[in-house]
Parts: sequence; C-alpha cells; structure tokens
Amino acid sequence: MSANLKTNNVNNTKKSSAGGKINAYQICLVALAVGINIAGGQIALLLKLPVYLDSIGTILTGALLGPWFGMLPNLISGIFMGMTVDIYSLYFAPVGMITGIMSGLVFRKLSVKRVKVLVAAAMITVPGTVVSSIINAVLFGGVTSSGSSILVQLLSHTPLGLTGSIFAVQFLTDYLDRCIAVFVVSIFVTMLSGEMKQRLTGSVHNRA
Repeated sequence: MSANLKTNNVNNTKKSSAGGKINAYQICLVALAVGINIAGGQIALLLKLPVYLDSIGTILTGALLGPWFGMLPNLISGIFMGMTVDIYSLYFAPVGMITGIMSGLVFRKLSVKRVKVLVAAAMITVPGTVVSSIINAVLFGGVTSSGSSILVQLLSHTPLGLTGSIFAVQFLTDYLDRCIAVFVVSIFVTMLSGEMKQRLTGSVHNRA
C-alpha cells in the first residue's frame, strides 16, 4: 500500500511538472526581477550612465526559469516605467524580451558554474542589439534618455555618420551592460541552494 502511494506521488509529480504550472516561487522571482530591472534602470537614468542596468532581473529569470519566463520581467517593467518615469522604456521593451529569451537559451546550454561571461554576454547581446539599434535609429534618431546618446552625437560627426554611430554605440553599451548582468547573475545563481533551484523549477513537491 505504501509502495503504491509513493508510485502515485511520483506520477502526480511528473504530471504536474509536465503541465507547466506556475508556482509561487516563480511568481515571486518574476516580481523580484521586475523590481531589480526598475531599480537598475532608474540608477542608470539618474546618473546618465552609458549602460542601462535594466536587464539583470531579466537575465536572472531567463537563467533560472528558461526563455519564456525570461520575457516577462522586461515586458512588465517596460510597461510600468514607460507609463511613469521613462517613455523610452516602453519602446525598448521588445529588446528586453529578446534578451530574456536568449538568456534562457544560453544558460540552458552553458554550465552556470563555468559560464564564460564574455562569450555568454556576446550571445545574449547580438539579437537584442540589432532590434534596439533599429528602434533607436528609426524612431529616435539616436537621441534617448540614456547616457549613451551623448556618445552617439559625438560619433555622428565622424565618418561613421549617425546610423553607423547608433549601431556602434548600441553594441558597445549593450555588450558592456550584458557583461555586468551576466557576471552578477552567474554569481547569484551559483550561490543558490539546490533545493531552492528545484523549487523555482517546480521539481519539488510536498510528500504525502
């Protein structure tokens, strides 16, 4: 009887995991990630830094919960910040969503304990940079609330021109920003206990 009960519990656990139900730990992580994104973005905005600091929560979520969860923090924080303090955040929300997807894919392939920050950051950066450069060039002409706009304006008077300057500065600032974020996330994830990781992935269930 006890053996049958344990077997049923195992089967129920497998069904629950396969069903992809969202648990409270995952909801809390997404909420935490949104808060980290908003706080980091505000710091970068106030100090006019050439980086954004609004993707740390996104990359953390992608690394722990996978690419589809990785889309959520920047979508939520982009809408919130776009409607309150920085309208540009709303337009660049798709960039953060792409970053979340790439983070989930990259951390799925690479071991977090051995992750090479520069390589991982480059893989995460490129797709989002292409999209953000197009948004920046087409909609804003290189002028946004970020401190990197100053670099764009300076380089626009060189042979690169405005469009070339936007792409060059966007890649450099995005890459630096992602390096910082991946480094912070890799340390944080490595420090997490195995049980907490299992709870976040939904692989821990109450025993009967």
